[in-house]
Amino acid sequence: MLFFGMLPEQLQQALSKLPEDSRVLIEAIVVFYEQHYETKIEKLESRIKELEDQISKNSKNSSKPPSTDEFNKPSPKSLRKKTGRKAGGQKGHKGTNLKMVASPDAEELHKVEFCACCHKNLRKQKAEAIESRQVYDLPPLELIVTEHQVEVKRCPCGHINKADFPSGVNHYVQYGPNIKSLLVYMQDYQLLPYERTQEFVKDIFGHQLSTGTLYNIRQYAYEQLTTFEDRLKALLRVALVAGFDETGIRIMAQRLWLHSCSTTHHAYYQAHTKRGQEAMDDIGILPKFEGIAIHDFWKSYYHYDCEHGLCNAHLLRELTFIKERFEQEWADQLINLLLKMKTAKERAIAKGKSSLSQATLTRYRQLYDALVQKGLKVNPFKPPPTKKRGRSKKTKPRNLLERFRDYADDILRFFYDFKVPFDNNFSERDLRMMKVKQKISGCFRSSHGAKFFARTRSFIITARKQNVNVFYALSNLFMDNSITFQLTAI
Repeated sequence: MLFFGMLPEQLQQALSKLPEDSRVLIEAIVVFYEQHYETKIEKLESRIKELEDQISKNSKNSSKPPSTDEFNKPSPKSLRKKTGRKAGGQKGHKGTNLKMVASPDAEELHKVEFCACCHKNLRKQKAEAIESRQVYDLPPLELIVTEHQVEVKRCPCGHINKADFPSGVNHYVQYGPNIKSLLVYMQDYQLLPYERTQEFVKDIFGHQLSTGTLYNIRQYAYEQLTTFEDRLKALLRVALVAGFDETGIRIMAQRLWLHSCSTTHHAYYQAHTKRGQEAMDDIGILPKFEGIAIHDFWKSYYHYDCEHGLCNAHLLRELTFIKERFEQEWADQLINLLLKMKTAKERAIAKGKSSLSQATLTRYRQLYDALVQKGLKVNPFKPPPTKKRGRSKKTKPRNLLERFRDYADDILRFFYDFKVPFDNNFSERDLRMMKVKQKISGCFRSSHGAKFFARTRSFIITARKQNVNVFYALSNLFMDNSITFQLTAI
């Protein structure tokens, strides 16, 4: 019995005195428990490693939002290289400040009446010069009530004639387009809930609004923007490059999703109960999209037959995690290579070029492939000895490396095509304020409120991107026969 040879001498002597059947039984029991606990220990060690990986992640080395960092905030880790310059404005930088206007709205002349030295009366003496200073300020804020009156005249022929009220004046008492647009702006751009909007109007204008009035105003704006939304979606379907993203929202205490599609000139939002392909099909942009879709590695996007570009900001954070948690050199080298490729592209654009030379593209691609292969050698895939049902589990470095290997064209598309951005930040910026909305309001109280918000915010953000005055654009929604701004197709 080899097992007995591994035991202490005294225990071996005691066991040797037992009958053969007893010794065999004891050995079988010990071997069984030894194998059982070895398996248990392996599972526990694997679980501990998973938990250690999990607590090692933060907003700087993964896709976790900053709100999940709680009290253990990671120190800032910028991937930008130090330039050696001091912080702040550099030498020769032109600052910005208030400038005097040629025609001020009001003028106040402050006269010299007495001499400050001898107290002589100088009221009638003509001024030798005038010095000016200008003050930017708001006029007194108050609601102005305008009464519109129309004449009624009877013609000698007996016909009664009445003048027309101005366009948009449809009720005996109503709110005008300016206050309505301000209310929509405060709620759907500045993210104020109903109660705080009411407080704002009360504090600034001394006027009390009802919740029903706010709801009706937002509903009217939502209905007016139906044609705008159809036109916006049609433009996004034919965009050359568009960024796609999604984030969780709460509607009536339930977890739902807000989807977005953005370009440099457009922003579209829509709430949906699902996150994946079902929602994307219902929204109707990606199924007909033929451009380049920029996104993170959410696999639902790959169900659509278009070119794809992966967000390198996400990949840089994941590489940072591998560098910190596993201390693997290739991860840091790949971070530096991606940033060098980004810089090379930016320099070429600054010089007016539309692409890099073939030699440069080949050289960087060879460096990229070599680093990926280096990482794969450091992280070989070892299938488990016993085949279980389902996919074999791989380490996080191995999974990331296989993504760099299998999706290299999508990761490096920004380098080959100058229309494609390095990351999806332009789309994520459009969606980021949704988290602020949740912090302020908690959740939407109804699905209607979420729909109002999504469509109206699409209109506001698109107007801002196209350098259209948002307040003017919103005011037009509340004027009869109004025409919203023309969307620019990019």
